Formats: sequence, C-alpha cells, structure tokens
Amino acid sequence: MPEEHSQTIMAVDELQAIIQRCQILEEADFKGEDFNLFQVAGQKCLEDGHAAQLLEVIQNEKNKVIIKNMGWNLISPLVRCIFTYKQEDDKREQCLRILDQLAQLCNPKELFLGLLEQIEQTSGEQVCQTVMLLLQPLQTVLLKLQNKKAYSVGLSLAMIMNQLTPLPVPYTKQQIQEDKLGLCQCCNAVVDFAKPFVNEVVKNTEKSSEYNDMELKEELIKFCMKSLKYPLLTAQLEQLEGIEEHPFRHFATEIIDLFESCLLRMEDNSLLHHYLEFRDFINVPQDLVKIMTLCPMEHMGKKSLNILQLFIDKFDTEGKYTLFRCLLKTSNHAGVEGYIIKNIKDQIHLALTEYDNIWFTGHHLISLLDLVLSLPEGAETDLLQNSDRIMASLNLLRYLVIKDCESDNQTGVWTTLGKIEQNFLKPLRVGLNMSKAHYEAEIKNKKENRKEAQSSNTVCSVTVSGEKMPAMTTGMQLQVLHSALFTFDLIESVLARVEELIEVKTKAVMDENS
Repeated sequence: MPEEHSQTIMAVDELQAIIQRCQILEEADFKGEDFNLFQVAGQKCLEDGHAAQLLEVIQNEKNKVIIKNMGWNLISPLVRCIFTYKQEDDKREQCLRILDQLAQLCNPKELFLGLLEQIEQTSGEQVCQTVMLLLQPLQTVLLKLQNKKAYSVGLSLAMIMNQLTPLPVPYTKQQIQEDKLGLCQCCNAVVDFAKPFVNEVVKNTEKSSEYNDMELKEELIKFCMKSLKYPLLTAQLEQLEGIEEHPFRHFATEIIDLFESCLLRMEDNSLLHHYLEFRDFINVPQDLVKIMTLCPMEHMGKKSLNILQLFIDKFDTEGKYTLFRCLLKTSNHAGVEGYIIKNIKDQIHLALTEYDNIWFTGHHLISLLDLVLSLPEGAETDLLQNSDRIMASLNLLRYLVIKDCESDNQTGVWTTLGKIEQNFLKPLRVGLNMSKAHYEAEIKNKKENRKEAQSSNTVCSVTVSGEKMPAMTTGMQLQVLHSALFTFDLIESVLARVEELIEVKTKAVMDENS
C-alpha cells in the first residue's frame, strides 16, 4: 500500500474513531480530551487534503450533536487551509462548504468567539481577505444569537474596524483600481454585513412603538461614527475618469444612509450627555462638518447636514449645549456656525415657552452667548465671509430682546448687555461703516475705469472677501461688488432694529423707575 494512501486512511480513521466514541456519549459527558482529539484529527484531515471526507463527517446527521459542540475548533485550521489553495481549486470549494456548514450547525456562542478570534489574530496583507471570508458566517451566527446580540454585533463591528483602520486607504485612480489589499471591496462588504441588523431595528420599531432595543441602535451608530473618520475622511471621493463604480463613493452613500436610518429610529432627547465624554461621539459633529464642507458629492453634503441635525436632536439638553459649544469652537465655517446659532435660538425658545431648562437660560446661556455674540477679529472681521454667522447672531439677539422682558431677565441677556454692546454691536457697526466705504469706493473706481476703457468687456480680476475671483468683465465685477453692498445693508438693517429695541426697552424701564 503506498505511503500517501496509508496516511490518508490514518487521518480519516483517527477522526472516525473519535466520532464513533463520542456518538455513544451524552452531550453533557463530552470531556476536554474529546475536544482536543477532535480538533487534532480534524486539522490533520484538512492539512493532508481530505476536506471532502471531513465534509461528509460534518454533514452526517448522526454527528449533529458532536459538530454543534466541537465544530468551532476547526475554524483556525480551516481558514489557514482556505488561504493555501488557489481560487479555482476544488479543495478550496470543499473548505468553504465546511465553513458554511459550521455556521449552520455549531453552537452560535462558541462559533462567534472562534470567528472573532480569527479576525483579531490576522494581520498585514491577510486582514481584508480574512474579514471578507468570515463576514458571512459571522453574520449567520449573530442573527442566531438570542442573548447579548447587541453587544456581540457591536464587538464584531468594532473588532473589524480596528483591524481595517491601520491599513492605507487607496487614493489615486491606479491604487483604487488595483485595490492591492482588498480594502475597497472589504469596506463595502462590511456595510452589507451590518444591513440585516439595521433592518431588524427598523422592522421592530415599525412593528411596535414600545419596541426600544436601544443597545443595538447605539452599537450600529458607533459603527457609523467610526466609519466617518475611517475610511471616509481619508478617502478620495472625487469622481475619477475610467472608474464607473467608485468603491468609496458607494461606501460613503451606504454608510450615511445607515447612519440616518439608525438615528431616525431613536427617540429625541434619548442620548445622555455622558456619551459625549467618549471621543467617538464628540468627534461625530466635527466629522460631519468636514463632509458637509469638503465632500465633492453634493448629495452627501446635504445628507450630512440632515444627520447633524438628527444627531443634535437625539441628545438631552446638556448634550445639545455641549455639542453647540464644541461646534462653535471647531467648525471654522460661518455657514455651519450660523446653523448652530439658529439651533441655539430654538432651544432658548423651548426653555422660555415649554419647560424649565437651566442649560439655555441664566449663567449657562450667558457663557454660550459669549461665543455667539462676538466678532472673531473685532471691527477688522471680514463681514462678508462671516455674514451667515453675523445674521444668525443678530436674529438671536433680536429674539432675546423681544421675548425676555428686562424685569424677568430669564435668559440673563439684560445683565450682560454692556458686554454684548462692547464685544459685538459696536465693533460690528464700525466694521460695517468701514466695509461699506471700501466697497463703495471700489464701485466708483470701477465705473470710472470703465468710462476710460474702450469697451466694457475688458477682462480683469477682483478680490472679494480675501479671495481672488476668476477673471471677469468690469460689468460682472460691479455685480459682485453691489451684491456685497446688499449683504452689508441687510446686516445693517437688522443691527439698527436690535439697537432700536434695546433703546426702547431700556428707556421704558428707566421711565418706570423714575
């Protein structure tokens, strides 16, 4: 008998002997020695190329209880064998069928830990291959889990993202097409992996208004939050010529949709402010702002703004207050700051009209107003560039002066009025006068130059709000300059109204006291 055939019989016979011994035992009587012998014999079958015989053993109905308890031990040698075979090899296909069978038959808890251990132990070039290989069986097992499902889903997603994060994100067209490490493909596979759990939350929420699997929602939201940072904010999202289905543009859309879907299923005001002590949570608004302001995909910008609002809505009042302070300090974008200031106004309105709220009245609010009612560079601030923020700030101040009587002073605005005038209203008035004078002089200069020129179609450049505009005719430049003046007039009209309201209310109080 040839030696190779003899070894084949030995490996399979050893496995059969252990199986026959265990078949006569009750499940509770399996010993540690049985598990070890089964693992060693199963591993030897795989290493010696006898996957077909091992598959027969696993599929045999008589061995169901044995495989349920011991099968998970085969995951590590099975993964190693799959990677040794080429894609088209029959033995690789048999190993994949074994993996699928183990996902169906094994104890879900034990197999879950075995799969997670494999993902944790992989490194370097095999990370994406291993993750993609095990995503399907891992999903199958998680869907079977009854206890600690949310925790297990969260642990799986966190482990996967921790393994992917050190990998370099393909950036150039060539790198994306080559996808050397498989990261592009893997990221999209991970989103598909998470979808059934999002669908479960959606389905159960729609089925019953009392359903509230807060833990699963939170775990899925954590995954979406991590994905914003990596790979989204490090990925090249421009449409690249020659790449029809851009993997990261696809991933970006998917992850944003998942995030929105999860947040929509959460109750407003249900997230406690304590969550913002965790970096993943406090970074989200800043990451969304980067996507809103830097992402070349227009629909992503709009969607990110919707998600930012949803994210704000889900926090309790102290959480909202913390988010507003954070965004006012970090966004560096007048449009975003204006949007946040409108949100602050809405919260003050709720505090004054519906329920007591210490965070948007009194000394907490005054601290927030110090950030809102100020000009970054005093009278020298670029009013055109900051017009969104300035208009929102003036509208907020106008609302406070109208809504909060000086005798009540619930918001504390009347106590700090002197500071507001010194830090905001006076420098704004000076800045407006300077800006209007400058732009009016520019308009006069352009008109005179046009008269001297032979044609009004002379092409030249103009600088607006510190940025050099594309080459334009004199007529086009004049339109831009007039538009800037219109913005200043708008700011000035609201400023005048605020000053008038303050004067009227202050005079009325003085008359009452005299």
